Amino acid sequence: MKKISKVVIPAAGFGTRFLPQTKALPKEMLPIVDKPVIQYVVEEAVASGIEDVIIVTGWSKRAIEDHFDTPNADLVNNLREGNKIHLLSELVNISEMANFIYIRQKGRYGNGTPILSAEPIIGNEPFAVMWGDEFIYAKPPRLKQMIDAWNKYQGVMVSGVRIETKDHLSRYGIADLEKVDNHVHRIKRIVEKPLPTDAPSNLATHGAYILPPEIFPALRNLKPGKSGEIWLVDAINELKRQGIPVYACEIKNGKYYDTGNKLEYLKTVIEFALQHPEINGEFRKFLKQLPL
Repeated sequence: MKKISKVVIPAAGFGTRFLPQTKALPKEMLPIVDKPVIQYVVEEAVASGIEDVIIVTGWSKRAIEDHFDTPNADLVNNLREGNKIHLLSELVNISEMANFIYIRQKGRYGNGTPILSAEPIIGNEPFAVMWGDEFIYAKPPRLKQMIDAWNKYQGVMVSGVRIETKDHLSRYGIADLEKVDNHVHRIKRIVEKPLPTDAPSNLATHGAYILPPEIFPALRNLKPGKSGEIWLVDAINELKRQGIPVYACEIKNGKYYDTGNKLEYLKTVIEFALQHPEINGEFRKFLKQLPL
């Protein structure tokens, strides 16, 4: 059984919901206090045993590569002269967390396309996929929980999160489930963004995947789906038709942060600021003084 050692992080989107901010700055680089969103994603992957991080980019995404690169000589000298060795050590650690590989997205628009673009790097082995503009904070890490479940059941493994607010069900793909064990469910089908009355459960399946290499021919042979796009869920459904089991790993002790949405992004920044060791006290005082 092959070890899951590679993750593909699609990061080629336009970030239209955050324009004009994202005209030149990738949405994946929006800061959560003092770290960009995509760094939280990479840290989760590394904490789960991932060694190779494949980031699929597009135009105007150079800032992502620069962020995970070795700090330049001028910055290094500035930090040394300022006796800010702790910051220098942190920056060096960012660049050494994993093997970073960058590839440009090619092909028809859709969330399945960046995964197909990574095929030459992945080859014939199972791998993980995580989006670059959202993350789940969990203990143990979400992807680690998924890998443990995949080691037991194989097939396709999808991250699952319970949506407690019924009106929010229409934001996600909701799974029709058959329970396998306490936190793993076999997926019968996924209903994309259903009306609350049509949702087959309250388990949203999104955010992270473990996929077999058979996903590549499935993606390559897909006809454009909704809005003329290439959808990953359509390729997963094709694998299911071929007899490959598809599971949802219900994430325990985790919280989902959708930082691709303006309101949810701001909520995330505030929540993390209230936990930040350098500013949490003063920031809490500031919030209490606001005339809300």
